[in-house]
Amino acid sequence: MAENYWRKKESAEEFDPINSLLSELSDPEAAEEEFRNDFFQGLAGRRQKAAFLLMAIWIVTISLHLVSWGKWLVLGVTALAAMQVLRYLFTQPEAIPPALTGKNLASIPKVSLLIAAKNEEAVIGNLVKMLCSLNYPADKYEVWAIDDRSTDNTPAILDKLAVEYPQLQVVHRAANAGGGKSGALNQVLPQTFGDIIGVFDADAKVTPDLLNRVVPLFSNKKIGAVQVRKAIANDADNFWTKGQAAEMALDSYVQQQRIAVDGIGELRGNGQFVSRVALNSCGGWNEETITDDLDLTIRLHLDNWKIGFLLTPPVLEEGVTKATSLWHQRNRWAEGGYQRYLDYWRYIFRTPMGFGKRIDLICWMFLQYIVPAANVPDIMMAIARHRFPLLSPLTILLFAWGFWGMFQGLIRIRVSEGKQLDVTAVATIVWQSIRGLVYMIHWQIVMLSITARMSVRPKRLKWVKTIHEGTLSVSSEQ
Repeated sequence: MAENYWRKKESAEEFDPINSLLSELSDPEAAEEEFRNDFFQGLAGRRQKAAFLLMAIWIVTISLHLVSWGKWLVLGVTALAAMQVLRYLFTQPEAIPPALTGKNLASIPKVSLLIAAKNEEAVIGNLVKMLCSLNYPADKYEVWAIDDRSTDNTPAILDKLAVEYPQLQVVHRAANAGGGKSGALNQVLPQTFGDIIGVFDADAKVTPDLLNRVVPLFSNKKIGAVQVRKAIANDADNFWTKGQAAEMALDSYVQQQRIAVDGIGELRGNGQFVSRVALNSCGGWNEETITDDLDLTIRLHLDNWKIGFLLTPPVLEEGVTKATSLWHQRNRWAEGGYQRYLDYWRYIFRTPMGFGKRIDLICWMFLQYIVPAANVPDIMMAIARHRFPLLSPLTILLFAWGFWGMFQGLIRIRVSEGKQLDVTAVATIVWQSIRGLVYMIHWQIVMLSITARMSVRPKRLKWVKTIHEGTLSVSSEQ
């Protein structure tokens, strides 16, 4: 894959969606050559591809209601999805290598920890102090804080901390600097010395032994990146933060199981670690996406790297406390996740990334994006024909898998933290999982919104930061 192939800006010219796609597909060899020479022409075609896919979803769903064998096809697809889910359920997660100790610190790799911050005066100081106080040899790691044109006290706070902590390097971006978080990370990357690059959001909270736990995973030469489990620091605040805590538990369980079946491990931005070799092979961070972590995930796997996962200790972050903030944050996450399928679909199907990874990717795109988008025409046809929605088996499977994943994820986290697992604890976890499942309904609405909105709205890259208020409390409910 060509280095930095994504940096070409999209053309301002608008295309007709159907004609654009038909011309792209009319001559496969010529289209492939053009695609490889100017890969992110795919970025310019996001809306066209999204419109074509949404139209196909509607046509297929409506057609299934009009043919006698439609329900049998849905049951067959449900059975195939259920087989993949069963693979997840009955596979043991991969063993995690032991943490570094004083006996094996002689030849440990160097680590560079990066924080891209914009107007983070409420939280940036706490994170910098934590990262500069890790139980890792001081000459083996460094901390880089990138002030991305902040207008509050963030620059002054960082400059003061740089005097106090020798391993802290501070960079203030110029007024005309672009690229969002990805641009900030790319700007400092050539100046760092780490064999492993860690990335944190400004509201992160970490334990002193984090690097001692993460670094051993990179002893596996196939590992190109590691994601640390994310947890919610203020999970006891309200329904939304409690739901996010259960959601993170579900994510940790799903991550472990997908990796265990040779599927796709994913990066989550906060608490992600990438080897320099792997990052360079993929060309750095993509400045033409709103979710740099999900985009890098795909490129790492297309380049035959594996992404590992660390369950304990977690990286804590501040959960959003309002429904409106959650809506905006999840829309950005969902749009970035959808973008990567639209951008890389040809490579996903043509690159020898492995059967397990390809099946896993297809399964998750289908369950996360296709099914929610298909639910609208499905319900419309069900009402018109006075019948149950045809896709009910798939929806039931999705929610059953979600409940079980939350339940198992919460249990796994509790056990990993050495907490007692008695009848009361199990009952509490069951309740948390039920509540979390109700909370997760919002994802169905978000996914539906994104697939429709990206089909009709011209692409405008916009990085919308989550406001951090400096949550200090850490609940013990989970």
